Amino acid sequence: MAFDINTFKSNGLTRGGARPSLFQVEMSLPAELAAFNSSLPKFTFTCRAASVPASSVAPVEVPYFGRKIKLAGDRTFADWNVTVMNDEDYAVRRMFEEWSSLLNHNEFNIKYTDGNNYKTADAVVTQFSKQGGPAISAYTFIGMFPTEISAMDLDWDATNTIQTFNVTFSYDYWVAGAQLGSTDARVGGAAGAGAGGGFIPPV
Repeated sequence: MAFDINTFKSNGLTRGGARPSLFQVEMSLPAELAAFNSSLPKFTFTCRAASVPASSVAPVEVPYFGRKIKLAGDRTFADWNVTVMNDEDYAVRRMFEEWSSLLNHNEFNIKYTDGNNYKTADAVVTQFSKQGGPAISAYTFIGMFPTEISAMDLDWDATNTIQTFNVTFSYDYWVAGAQLGSTDARVGGAAGAGAGGGFIPPV
């Protein structure tokens, strides 16, 4: 194989390479948190770091006469993390704190919601092209709720920086190529295909 840069350009990153900084995160809230819906657009603008979710299937080892073969086992979904910039109104931080309080109150050992209503309908991380046009990929998280809201350090020596915090979510599963608000978030599902724009097919 010849070390030809032109061969690499014509066969490698033919679209210029996907950029990790070109993304946004959107989500919906449980009905009990409707008072905080006004904070959702601010969350989209202040969510400074996220990730494309991992895809994991554990192997099952089957022994036979001193050897082992590996078969496909069950799929697992690792927790998902975002990093959020904190503004002086604390609007997004308060939103997540109230959501966490629905799961188990800070003072009283009770849950302030019926059944599984504390789970949001969905959240979507979308990645865009360098041209700023249509999205190149999107992933929707189904049945999501926060499990941890990180501490925020305060320090007299911390200057020229914006305060941030992390939120860790658990969820039931993720799908590729869906949109926020779909009742059927499967790729090509009835709701996703007919929701009136915004449907992002997998790449």
